[in-house]
Amino acid sequence: MLARNRPGHPLMERKPKRRTRERILETSLQLFNDFGEPNVTTQLISDEMGISPGNLYYHFHNKDEIIESLFADFEREIDDTLAAPTRRAPNVEDIWLFLHLIFEAIWKFRFLYRDINELLSRNRLLETHFKRIVARKVSTATAICKGLVATGDMRATPAEIQALATNMTVVATYWLSFEFVSDPRKKIDGNSLSRGAFQVMALAAPYLVGRSRKLFEEVSKNYLTD
Repeated sequence: MLARNRPGHPLMERKPKRRTRERILETSLQLFNDFGEPNVTTQLISDEMGISPGNLYYHFHNKDEIIESLFADFEREIDDTLAAPTRRAPNVEDIWLFLHLIFEAIWKFRFLYRDINELLSRNRLLETHFKRIVARKVSTATAICKGLVATGDMRATPAEIQALATNMTVVATYWLSFEFVSDPRKKIDGNSLSRGAFQVMALAAPYLVGRSRKLFEEVSKNYLTD
């Protein structure tokens, strides 16, 4: 056996290069997040990567195909996040965890939320799939709130729960837009998302009672920034 093929040889320990398709998606996600999807062209993506436009088009025929592939990754992540607890009654910690994971996904794919109206207006696939995601957000929030009512941690009527779940979804979905219009020149960072999680949770706070209310007041300190 040749020496270069032996385990432990430097040539055997080199990590395989990432495939061009993966690099295109990673670069596109970064550029979309940093500058907004409408401001990024396929030419800019190929220039950033140091590849020819033809090489990029070999993997993706246009920018919409890149967007749809990134959206598919986002959809897989958000579907896992939106799985409400089923083996036990949910508690107030589940709301915090739910919001934390939701905003993590929003941050990772923030270009989708920053330019959500424009993207959905011109892409039928994103329109139909995002509609399903929004419905699942409402459904999961509703299930968690109903569980809190059942355990005595929340006092709310069915109508109040429905309105609360919808309002929580609205704020979570459009929080990045609010942050942007509040200060267009300010760079949105992780703190912006922490504030968003707190604002969504604050909607539920008036309905929490006893231990859950105290826990909200304690945990919320970690989300408030100066």
